[in-house]
Amino acid sequence: MMSSDKIREVGEGSSSSGGAINTIAPLLNNHHRQSSSLLAPTPTPASTPQLSRYESQKRRDWNTFGQYLKNQRPPVSLPQCNYNHVLDFLRYLDQFGKTKVHLHGCLFFGQPEPPGPCTCPLRQAWGSLDALIGRLRAAYEENGGLQETNPFASGAIRVYLREVRDSQAKARGIPYKKKKKKKRPNLQIKASNNNDGATSANFQLQSAT
Repeated sequence: MMSSDKIREVGEGSSSSGGAINTIAPLLNNHHRQSSSLLAPTPTPASTPQLSRYESQKRRDWNTFGQYLKNQRPPVSLPQCNYNHVLDFLRYLDQFGKTKVHLHGCLFFGQPEPPGPCTCPLRQAWGSLDALIGRLRAAYEENGGLQETNPFASGAIRVYLREVRDSQAKARGIPYKKKKKKKRPNLQIKASNNNDGATSANFQLQSAT
């Protein structure tokens, strides 16, 4: 039995990259008690291939979110879940964050390496929440949810994550840099006449503009 005041930080990462990130632990049983069984992976037969780190993490995240819904008053079933429940869940996780986010009145606001401590709150990092939503979005559909009604894919969630990203970038003085997509080469075929009158094709690779 673990203390309900502890939860593991969701690590930095991006849902698009599929990188492994430390998951939140399901310690949400109404802030009083909970079973440690959710923390342990489900035993699998020796013949069953072991889940990848990503899949194991996704399963734990899904169990944690399900436990969070059950702890609501009144409890919320998965079919009743909407993007508002997801937003409340993300805000709830902030109390377990480990990323210092300076407030506007803080002397260290906008400084990437503050020279001293301050009383500004700790929050979940934007990359952590982004990766978490990516896993939960996939888990929702894998567990029978419809893509059209997926609350984790709601536009409101994307807006919230973008606001968190921008506000944390300003507060920490670390500008967000969007990854540039690699240009794919275009294959062009040019026809030319040989001395004997025959036509041959010249292949040329050019970068897309």
